[in-house]
Amino acid sequence: MYEPSGRNFPNLVFLWPAFVAAAVSEFAGLAAKQFASFAIGREGPTSREQKWATPHTIALELKTVRLRDFSTEVSGPPTLLCAPFALHGAAVADFAPGHSLVAALRRAGMHRLFVTDWRSATADMRLLGIDQYLADVNVLVDEIDSPVDLIGLCQGGWMALVYAARFPAKVRTLVLAGAPVDLRAAPSALSELADVSPLAVFQELVRIGDGVVPGRKVMKFWGTELVETEDAWRVLQTGETIGSAGFSRLEAQFRDWYAWTIDLPGTFFLEVVEKLYKRNELATGSFVALGKQIELAKVQAPIFLLAARDDELVAPPQLFAAERLVGTQPRNLRTAIVPGRHLGLFMGKTVLEEVWPKIVRWIGESEFTSPRDVEVHVKEGVH
Repeated sequence: MYEPSGRNFPNLVFLWPAFVAAAVSEFAGLAAKQFASFAIGREGPTSREQKWATPHTIALELKTVRLRDFSTEVSGPPTLLCAPFALHGAAVADFAPGHSLVAALRRAGMHRLFVTDWRSATADMRLLGIDQYLADVNVLVDEIDSPVDLIGLCQGGWMALVYAARFPAKVRTLVLAGAPVDLRAAPSALSELADVSPLAVFQELVRIGDGVVPGRKVMKFWGTELVETEDAWRVLQTGETIGSAGFSRLEAQFRDWYAWTIDLPGTFFLEVVEKLYKRNELATGSFVALGKQIELAKVQAPIFLLAARDDELVAPPQLFAAERLVGTQPRNLRTAIVPGRHLGLFMGKTVLEEVWPKIVRWIGESEFTSPRDVEVHVKEGVH
């Protein structure tokens, strides 16, 4: 059974009662300023932008995103991996040898592979909202040619789902990994934090950054800025033992990746908080994107839903709720839950070696007219 953990949100565990009081107080605005300033504290550690592990080229550059091309062939069905647009960079999909989703997908036979590398927001991007980012995804899809096999990771997952509902003819198959869909289906540490925190607190975070949500400054707000050695080991699912030279190098690289953050446009950030986390609009059918109400029932493409059993950010039921919301035929819908935590879905060596190749094989099926179960098993001893 999934149970949310507050371990990764130590500063806010003690602030939640104060947040609740602020929400019903006439002094909510002033309290929000004090609580937000206390929660984020000083700036997080500085770090260099994480390098990508796999050779590639830049296929297109937009104001919001770079389209990274990891293709090994010039023809064949294209796959667009929609990386998370959140606190950390898109290199989560190509972290290191043995811990690269990009490399795992290519080894499994995905020959035309592209990744969204979201740019850190600058001051002139502060007013960009969800619509702008979805419109740019549409530009990327047109660039590589539709229909695409679309893979959405975490926060990139709900964006991929919304895109598939808005442009159903442009998506051939859809894979969602650790993506929030119905935030009321079950609690997680992140959804509970968003639910209990007054909107004024999030608005104050935007004000502090002059319209941009500063990643380094809010590191403490979303989670701890420090990573325990055992946590890194569990996420990476490496065969290296703690204390070994090999793991020490990998741990140092992970800490460096974790410390480098990106900034978000304040408008986008507040729209996500309000529309997705507070009003649960995606699940209730009231989400509007690019001028149209998003009806998930219009998504009829084959879908694969991948969840982590101990995901501290996205409870598995929050993702699996998509089963009852989309219009995909049951025979073309697959689900899998694997041991581990959130980042392990994209960085964990075991999941990358044992699960994603089967997803690639499922994507590659030419016909989705009869049930073909894809068995996904991961050793329970790996977390």
